[in-house]
Amino acid sequence: MDTPICCPRFDPTPWEGKTFVWDRKKFIKDRAYSLFYIPLNFGMVMKRTHDLVRASGATIPEYLCLSDHSSRWKINVYLAVDREIGGAENVTLSGRYFSKVYEGPYSDTGKWCKNFDSYTREQGMNIRKWYMWYTTCPKCARKYGKNYSVIIARMD
Repeated sequence: MDTPICCPRFDPTPWEGKTFVWDRKKFIKDRAYSLFYIPLNFGMVMKRTHDLVRASGATIPEYLCLSDHSSRWKINVYLAVDREIGGAENVTLSGRYFSKVYEGPYSDTGKWCKNFDSYTREQGMNIRKWYMWYTTCPKCARKYGKNYSVIIARMD
């Protein structure tokens, strides 16, 4: 049986090694639980946030969803939206950001973070806040044959 695709195919080119500025970029914020940084209810949170977006008639620019692993037990999830969403916690992000794309299993996240940290230091960048963007769900990553993740960091 063919696996349905729920995530759009990700193009890493616009995100690889890029610096950009967000000026009050709109997101809705939710929270997921984790156990030692491994998400437990991420799919449920994604469904809940997508349902809110769909019900409001809004869209998700670039299908962008940032994860802030604020502790071993909690992940703040930021889903990009094109307008404020009723019934959701609406937030904005502003500042200068840098992104770098990685490909491989989620278990490589620690390796990617070390690489990102050393790369930004070598470039003279000072990281203020980290976010992970897991660009596709595991099923779609298998279907596409690539599992891209992007580290996006707010820089000083």
